[in-house]
Amino acid sequence: MLVLIGNQKGGCGKSTLALLLANFLAIEKRQPLTILDMDYQQSLFAKSQKAKILENDPFYEIVPAALEDFPLMKKRLLKSPKDIILIDLPGKMDDDGLVPIFTSADLFLCPFAYDEFSVDSTVLFSMVVKKLNSRAQVLFIPNRIKTNVKYETKEQVQKVLRNFGTVLSEISDRIDFQRVSTVHTPETIRPVSYPVLSHIYDHFLKSD
Repeated sequence: MLVLIGNQKGGCGKSTLALLLANFLAIEKRQPLTILDMDYQQSLFAKSQKAKILENDPFYEIVPAALEDFPLMKKRLLKSPKDIILIDLPGKMDDDGLVPIFTSADLFLCPFAYDEFSVDSTVLFSMVVKKLNSRAQVLFIPNRIKTNVKYETKEQVQKVLRNFGTVLSEISDRIDFQRVSTVHTPETIRPVSYPVLSHIYDHFLKSD
């Protein structure tokens, strides 16, 4: 199964969400998976290399990859129907190399915030996704949401996004998100992230 994690808006937490989901699948569910780090910064691959030096080997492989590498890598990595590939996408959508990736995807995870710029980028991302791949499901994840802030446009935003996919429960903000690594999810993060990750696994990723 090919799962894309992306949004055109930078800073929405897509790379951290990729780590959280990968850790949850590998550690809690013993699910074989690979991450393709296609973000231009390749921060996930850097984290995995740091973990190998300072901690332990990660529970899954993180492969740095350019967009043009995807067609060959897909054949090599998807050897079994039970395999999952998570792709951390670049934070922009003006590259033709994204087209075969988008059309091949089974599931899109789109983290977003309720600020105006994030919502606009999320809607644009969703429109492109649906135009290129109408069969794949899109899950919107309100991410790093501050619980002490009242978002006036929250209901309107969710109503718009439901035209493109499913809006999941919020993941509230914690300072320890900065400590998520390829081998560890802090205990303080688990109560706010595990319900959403469990829902994604049970309803969209779990094989029969």
